[in-house]
Amino acid sequence: MESVNLTADAGHKGPSYFLVFIILGVLTLVEVAVAFVAALPDTLLILILLGLAVWKAMLVALYYMHLRFEPSKLWWMVMAPLPLGLILVGIVLIEGW
Repeated sequence: MESVNLTADAGHKGPSYFLVFIILGVLTLVEVAVAFVAALPDTLLILILLGLAVWKAMLVALYYMHLRFEPSKLWWMVMAPLPLGLILVGIVLIEGW
């Protein structure tokens, strides 16, 4: 019978959660700074903020939900609804104009 190694170096090197936390904090500061820049047109402002929000959501999903280390089938199953969300956001933005 084969023994199971449950140490941290068993399958892969774990991500640096603190580094991901710092990156998320910096992205949040960028979002706040962009939101207070009055010189940007509303459409550009919304697109920048949505892009930053998607970037942050991807970081959370990949590292804190461990999708980066899961099989690709599970990754695709989680990411499959993303186009629907983008379509719905696009429709809401178009209706608002």
